[in-house]
Amino acid sequence: MFEIASSRLAIQRGDEATRAFAQQMVTDHQKTTDELKGLHASGKVKTPLPATMTPYQQSMLDKLNGLQGADFSTQYHADQESVHEDAVDLFKRYGDEGDNADLKAWAAVTRPALEHHLQMAKDLNK
Repeated sequence: MFEIASSRLAIQRGDEATRAFAQQMVTDHQKTTDELKGLHASGKVKTPLPATMTPYQQSMLDKLNGLQGADFSTQYHADQESVHEDAVDLFKRYGDEGDNADLKAWAAVTRPALEHHLQMAKDLNK
């Protein structure tokens, strides 16, 4: 949710490179969100899906909402690198050790795209 919400904001406020990255984040993360919702709807994933961001994610989004221009871009780039590092770690751990076979397979298939996002975020954050 954070990646989508912050990237929608970046599409409005970012420079050209930031907007291009942000548009890809919205597209790709919406796709994975829809896939996860599909697994849940099929009954293959029983855990309730989150309805809101974590307090930490919400605080990061609130901070971004208060920024403009270069300050916005600098913070957005740093946030995207950080959240994608966390996502890659989570998907790697669950893909290797998860207890739900369908979710484990989805995490393993999805992780390369997140690793690509992380590399893109690092390149943007240089």
